[in-house]
Amino acid sequence: MIITNNDWVLNKYKDSLDVIYIDGSFKDVLVAVRDKLHLGHELLTHPLGGSVKPGETPYKSVIISDNKNNLSINSIYMIENAIITYDKFNKDKLKFITDKIEKDLKLVDLTVLESALNITL
Repeated sequence: MIITNNDWVLNKYKDSLDVIYIDGSFKDVLVAVRDKLHLGHELLTHPLGGSVKPGETPYKSVIISDNKNNLSINSIYMIENAIITYDKFNKDKLKFITDKIEKDLKLVDLTVLESALNITL
């Protein structure tokens, strides 16, 4: 299952994978992931994976298990720390994103996700 706020990810994978689209911020994605983890899903990708810092991009895609299993303390720990880390970043840079940069950031997020999909599928 992919949880994302990147419409490029949604449009590419909505017909082949379970995609939950969040119409919101990077943090909104992290919170949605956390909520799913509390239901028994498990992280399959790190919530802060990739080379772009949370304060430098508004887009995030995270892969979690489709199935609910036992509560994964490691997954909960990682997502809670990711939310804390996100909150520490200065997000002023996001105010100045041009349309070109926005497209580039969507592509970076999609590319990082696809790298993970090649490993997890």
